[in-house]
Amino acid sequence: MASPRLETYCCPNRDAATQLVMSFQPDVFCGVCIGSASVSLLLTILQLLPKKGQSPRKMPKASSSSTILLLISVCDILGGLGIIFRSSVWLGFPGFIANISAVNGTDMWPSAFCVGSAMWIQLLYSAGFWWLFCYAVDSYLVVRRSAGLSTIVLYHMMTWGLAVMLCVEGIALLYYPSLSSCENGLEHAIPHYITTYAPLLLVLVVNPILFRRTVSAVASLLKGRQGIYTENERRLGTEIQIRFFKIMLVFIICWSSNIINESLLFYLEMQPDINEMPLKNVRSAALITWIIMGVLNPMQGFLFTLAFYGWTGWRVDLKWRKREIPWESMSSSTVGENTYPSPVNYPSNLHDSKKISTTDSQQTDEAISMLSEGNTSGDDRLTRSSPIYQGW
Repeated sequence: MASPRLETYCCPNRDAATQLVMSFQPDVFCGVCIGSASVSLLLTILQLLPKKGQSPRKMPKASSSSTILLLISVCDILGGLGIIFRSSVWLGFPGFIANISAVNGTDMWPSAFCVGSAMWIQLLYSAGFWWLFCYAVDSYLVVRRSAGLSTIVLYHMMTWGLAVMLCVEGIALLYYPSLSSCENGLEHAIPHYITTYAPLLLVLVVNPILFRRTVSAVASLLKGRQGIYTENERRLGTEIQIRFFKIMLVFIICWSSNIINESLLFYLEMQPDINEMPLKNVRSAALITWIIMGVLNPMQGFLFTLAFYGWTGWRVDLKWRKREIPWESMSSSTVGENTYPSPVNYPSNLHDSKKISTTDSQQTDEAISMLSEGNTSGDDRLTRSSPIYQGW
């Protein structure tokens, strides 16, 4: 799981709230993390592998949206590997981990492992948050025809730059002036928690707004396509809206427990003695949400692939073969079937207006198909029947 408590535990003089959750059934907790991360990792890879008897996903061109979806899955996979590695070491070498608590210990490797593994997990999941924010931005810009494949370079710079900068800044403030003197007051910990949860809160607050505006823009595009808003267009807009809803639902399910847990632990930190009887229910709630985090955080990778692509099946096709690019075949067949010679006495301005209309129509088709790419079952049937896609 991903929590700033992983970094604060590396401090020998850690606060009482961090000690409470990190010392609660550590073997059980690490086993839960390994199990959840392993299941999510295997199912995520299974989802992304090509399947036998399944046509390639239909995309009008290599888009930044499809690249972002893949990068989100990659971040989840690498973050899950970090969770498995860290929890395995904790379970397999309890004596090695026990040296982290030694204030005057001479062995630096336990602390180095503690800090390094925690930073790896935090950095990868933080990068996933930034990529998810970029996906919402890109979806809106694609519909507004202000984005393209070239913008992926800007997304890379923003995502990895901000993720690294915030992670390093939070760790530096937490461990200043040295690892042995961190956590001497909340002034060390609060900046670290802010830099950790800033991208998470950004996705929770801003992404629904961007998704809502994108859905409204899609409806306008579909209405302007032929001047009417048929049942097929309405259903296509609904499918895109449901896809955005599933993405946000997965995100809220996987990370709301982190916010609840952190709020409870901060409340306990503000108390003179967290072991008082009136705080028993608060301690129990904090421990329960701590275990829930160990289950839900690593499962984000698999649940996101379900939200992105739906269930893709079990039959994996490991044989590489060259496949015909679907949008090229569709375009060529359309040109051959639907192109008619125009009379020589057509006015030139009418011909130009038809070219402009065709170009706008194709741009609209590309924008809509980028948002609905990855659908392999009912969505495929829907888009093929829609007038938006009959123009290809």
